[in-house]
Amino acid sequence: MAGPLSHIRVLDLSRVLAAPWCGQNLADLGAEVIKVERPGKGDDSRAFGPPWLKDEQGRDTAESAYYAAANRGKKSVTVNLGSPEGQRIVKALAAKCDVVLENYKHGDLDRYGLGYEHLKAVNPGIIYCSVTGFGQTGPYKERPGYDFMVQGMGGLMSVTGERDDLPGGGPQRVGVPIVDLMTGMYASIAVCAAIAHRAVTGVGQHLDLALLDTQVAFLANQAANYLATGEVPQRLGNSHPNIVPYQTFATRDGNIILACGNDNLFVKFCDVAGCAELAKDARFATNAGRVENRADITALLAGIFQSRTTREWVEALEAAGVPNGPINDIGQVFEEPQVIARGMKLDMPHPTAGRCSLVASPMRFSATPLEYRSAPPTLGQHTEDVLRGMLGLTDAELAELRGAKAI
Repeated sequence: MAGPLSHIRVLDLSRVLAAPWCGQNLADLGAEVIKVERPGKGDDSRAFGPPWLKDEQGRDTAESAYYAAANRGKKSVTVNLGSPEGQRIVKALAAKCDVVLENYKHGDLDRYGLGYEHLKAVNPGIIYCSVTGFGQTGPYKERPGYDFMVQGMGGLMSVTGERDDLPGGGPQRVGVPIVDLMTGMYASIAVCAAIAHRAVTGVGQHLDLALLDTQVAFLANQAANYLATGEVPQRLGNSHPNIVPYQTFATRDGNIILACGNDNLFVKFCDVAGCAELAKDARFATNAGRVENRADITALLAGIFQSRTTREWVEALEAAGVPNGPINDIGQVFEEPQVIARGMKLDMPHPTAGRCSLVASPMRFSATPLEYRSAPPTLGQHTEDVLRGMLGLTDAELAELRGAKAI
């Protein structure tokens, strides 16, 4: 069964992570995604190693694991955007595509004659998705933007990390480039929405996605708390600003997460933990009371959790229906029976590594299941096939372009 976007062709001019993540989502959904890369070097993330993919003898290949994380299912075409011939190729490809993805600095592609208005002229229905640090408008639009700096500017690091008055306190970035990834996810939604709109109206459009906008948007409850009260949220480590207990506790041999999202779950927890009296204490009987008396209830529960091992707590709380879980390292994640059952580790044939292991998409469709058609491409792997197949170029024309260093 063809994927839900199998009728869509995407020209991916982007590199590194935010927009390529969108392109990979679209490829997983069935779209044909043609990734345009610089001749010789390709996407910057090809050099983000080690680690590198290993071949079947355990030797390093030239393919970075970072690049592999965001580029499966795409076709790699090498084109020099700085040459007139290369610009003509990109325009010709755009004329035969539904979507263009790009994450160049504001105005850069206009200088190459490849901005939205230029490509709209050759394809009026084009959906042109721009991903930048700060967007196409505003005083910061010319600035470059990176995930780490936007985590700081956008407030995420002010609510991530241990409290300043505790050991290890201070701002922390999230352990994955979450702003890039979330921007790629918002871009994926925006592209799909624009495709749906065009199906009804025939009208394409320019989509303007910004890392900072995304970061501000997914401050979510923390932003809502501030806007409701005027009080600036602070770092709480692994504690939740609005729910208690919803945090980590040290056990006899490790750590566990307890997530009592309502008063009934707190009562169940107290029964399992042998401290039913805490659920009846006026200070702790309601979530509001527990938030007000966070320090007292946390100190009491910290002592109780020392009485059992992590596994003993997990088994007892699981049996009682109290949400909890261990804190896995990434190796342990892929050993979790549920992760295995859901097929989240994906093994694919690879042209130089033999096989490569990737993380599957979390999207599940009953009628149009995802199909993982190809591994992340080697640099320029599909240049000739695409230019012959889409543009009808001959061997002689390809040789001339190669001689001119346009491809």
